[in-house]
Amino acid sequence: MTQESFPEIREAVRKLCARFPGAYWRELDRDRAYPTAFVQALTEAGFLSVLIPEEYGGSGLGLRAATAVLEEIHRSGCNGGACHAQMYTMGTVLRHGTPAQKEAYLPKIATGELRLQAFGVTEPDAGTDTTRITTFAKKVGDKYVVSGRKIWISRAEHSDLMVLLCRTTPRDQVSKPSDGMSVLLVDMNQAVGNGLTIRPVRTMLNHATTELFFEDLEVPAENLVGQEGKGFKYILDGMNAERILIASECIGDARFFIDRASQYAKDRVVFGRPIGENQGVQFPLARAYVQMTSASLMVDRAAELFEAGEPCGTEANMAKLVASEASWFAADMALQTHGGFGFAEEYDIERKFRETRLYQVAPISTNLILSHVATHVLGQPKSF
Repeated sequence: MTQESFPEIREAVRKLCARFPGAYWRELDRDRAYPTAFVQALTEAGFLSVLIPEEYGGSGLGLRAATAVLEEIHRSGCNGGACHAQMYTMGTVLRHGTPAQKEAYLPKIATGELRLQAFGVTEPDAGTDTTRITTFAKKVGDKYVVSGRKIWISRAEHSDLMVLLCRTTPRDQVSKPSDGMSVLLVDMNQAVGNGLTIRPVRTMLNHATTELFFEDLEVPAENLVGQEGKGFKYILDGMNAERILIASECIGDARFFIDRASQYAKDRVVFGRPIGENQGVQFPLARAYVQMTSASLMVDRAAELFEAGEPCGTEANMAKLVASEASWFAADMALQTHGGFGFAEEYDIERKFRETRLYQVAPISTNLILSHVATHVLGQPKSF
């Protein structure tokens, strides 16, 4: 990715994003509003359906094309977090759904008629230990009855469908902790007020995140994706794509910070000369660029493996770790370079600073990635 990949896609994304400058995002931030116009523009341009096969109305491109889209969105100062799940969440249906499910949903997702961008996995008492989720779906005739609770479910209020991971067999009744979980497609428009309650969670960034409460929500049995009890492995596919795509957003954020800080260092004059003449300013800029460039190569490698259908869990995790650390270093450097002006909303540094900090924690924390590498790559004994 040191040589720009997919230049035509990148240029088109940059032109689209130019229609949504910092003032647009600052206004949304103040009102905690969803970027409806931005998401609609991305949808109409076909950028959110790049991973959907052509037979279902998408572009049929690979994950590297999707990373190019999200990287440019973030480099432009916009935020793909409002809709990036529309890209990868449908993969659960594409890879594991029935022919009828694919025909019913994928074409409408491709056109934007339906939004599938809610990913219901995390729970308050389970966190990253997904095998300990307790939201339960009981089979009753031709439907599942769902009860439980989810947390940190972004975009639930702005999605027509949700991929929901729940238990269909209690944990203490399965041979492996990852068994006994199933994936259901939930019609959000039908569910709200009929067993599903959505509560927005206000956070330090405008990410439309929510807490979900299920109380005897009825879901048709035909909405089961794949086999009952095998849902955990279906979700893992989506998690790898998610981590790679979010890593590409971090690369875009890092480029945004480096671009802005480099220009500011050339323009800002203190003590009679540009502050960029000082090595104390130059060197952090250069280090941020080195870290970002190195991380982008790891993201590209993980995406190549994913596209080839090769195992890529470790690479996806490592890409997310190094990219999020590169973006956070670049963010800190940009804020320091701007000094007091970095805290002013109009420069957009403080907004992007808050946005990129999230990725040290989500969708998987840095410590969990290090634990994965230590145990699965280095052969160290598990610590939990």
